[in-house]
Amino acid sequence: MEGIMNKRALGFTFVELIILLAIIALLAVVAIPKYYKSSTSSQTSATNAIASALTAANTSNYSIRSVNTSLGTSVSNCTDVATALQGGLPSDYTITSAAVSVGQTVTCTLTGPNSTTATFSATGIS
Repeated sequence: MEGIMNKRALGFTFVELIILLAIIALLAVVAIPKYYKSSTSSQTSATNAIASALTAANTSNYSIRSVNTSLGTSVSNCTDVATALQGGLPSDYTITSAAVSVGQTVTCTLTGPNSTTATFSATGIS
C-alpha cells in the first residue's frame, strides 16, 4: 500500500493548464494583428507592383505603336492599357475608366483586393 501512495500522478495540474492557456492567448493577441497588418501590406505592395507594370506596358506600347501602327494596341481610355499588359490584368483588379486623348498622358487608378489603390500612367495613341 505504501508503494501506491508514493507514486505521483502524471500530467498537468489545473493551475499549470490555466497558465499555459494564458500564455497561448497572449501570443495570439500579439500575433494576429501583426499577421493582418502583414497581409494588408502585401496586398498594397501587389497593387503598386501591378500599377508599375501597367505604366511600363503603356510606355512600351506607345513606343512600339509610334513606330508601326499595326503593332501594339490603341489607347483611348485608361482601361485599354490592360490589353498592353503581358498576361492581362489579374481578375481581382479593376481600372477606373477615364478618357485619354491622343498624345496626352493621364493618371489612371487601379483598384485591387480589399480596396487597395494605386495610380499608373496612360498615354493616348490611335
